Amino acid sequence: MVNVLFMQSQTYFGADSYIHLLFLRYLNRERFNVHVALNYGHGDIKSPAAQAIEKIPDVRIRPTRFGTSVTFRNKGEIISNTLIQGIPSLFSLIGLANYVRANDIQIIHCTEKPRDAFYGQLLAKMTGAKCIIELHVKAEDWINNKVLWAMEQADGLIGVSEFVAQSIGEMGYPPENTYFVLNAIEADLWDSTIDGRPIRDEFGVSDDTSLLLAVSRLSYWKGHTELFKALAKVKEQYANFRLLVVGEDDPRAHPGHGSYTAELKELAEELNISDQIIFTGYRNDVAKLMAACDLYTMPSFEEPFGMVYLEAMCMQKPIVALDNGGAREVVEHNKSGLLSAPQDIDQLAQNILTLIKDSEMRMRMGEYGRLRAVSYFTPERMALDTEHIYSQILSPAEKSKPSQ
Repeated sequence: MVNVLFMQSQTYFGADSYIHLLFLRYLNRERFNVHVALNYGHGDIKSPAAQAIEKIPDVRIRPTRFGTSVTFRNKGEIISNTLIQGIPSLFSLIGLANYVRANDIQIIHCTEKPRDAFYGQLLAKMTGAKCIIELHVKAEDWINNKVLWAMEQADGLIGVSEFVAQSIGEMGYPPENTYFVLNAIEADLWDSTIDGRPIRDEFGVSDDTSLLLAVSRLSYWKGHTELFKALAKVKEQYANFRLLVVGEDDPRAHPGHGSYTAELKELAEELNISDQIIFTGYRNDVAKLMAACDLYTMPSFEEPFGMVYLEAMCMQKPIVALDNGGAREVVEHNKSGLLSAPQDIDQLAQNILTLIKDSEMRMRMGEYGRLRAVSYFTPERMALDTEHIYSQILSPAEKSKPSQ
């Protein structure tokens, strides 16, 4: 049996936490014992990540204090929290190293989050375990220095798409230690038959109005600016549409430059499409929003993977995206959606128009997308691909890349 320890330092439950949850649930229990170093947060209320992970059977949980997070905190807050949490976190890390030794942990599996990767690599050096870092973002120079150090020392680097894996190689990391495993989704949890009419009623969108949807953090690289420019061109030929813009400002988008949402509202006014755009803010009913829309539109630039594309596919919605980044590995052009080159606003507009006008194409692409999600983007396939990488790292003689 191989013992694997997953590092879960973040308390929120994002896309990367969901993917690790799938690993925890679907790794073959006949071959792997699964452990997780879990941050329960502070206070009496368990963190969202802890609440989700505790529900998985056959997972051995080791409560761990990871110290203060640097995300969205200023230097003063970081110093203050470190003084308070530093010593307990140090003892927790030492205790975790003892746990790794006592349970014969052979692989430590981390995300690129600083505390995951840095502490994971420290543990590997302290115990002799192998360290794997899984990147959910494009590898670039802005990555935290502690993470870059951990990546240099790691026994394996996994990208969530071939695009991410290529970016790792472009930073100079050895290709023989770099892999990619495409993400997965539990398609059965997405019911494509639910009624979207209540959403249309809520926002006053009639049945004969084409409803477009974009769900993401609001930031420049998600493509809202380009989408708005394309919709201005769409309106010249067809004005009976609405776009639901779902999400809140991403504080990392452009610090010090004000609200991107406010910029988008100003842009909509300038382009004369304000009547077509509905800003919903944060929503936790994405499946219902998907059920209500006719097509999903998110032309994000260099998207590392795009879990929301899989969600749209599960809900049998055709997708409009860009032919770059990881999107092209998820959305197949002319099969589950239509792709256009970055900055090609005319083609982006034409793709939207094509899908608005052709209901049969929308249905065909939606059906294909659902089938593709159910048959390929499965947790079982993702777990099996990762198990193969584990075997290669533990047995260097097996250094043949897995078929993707």
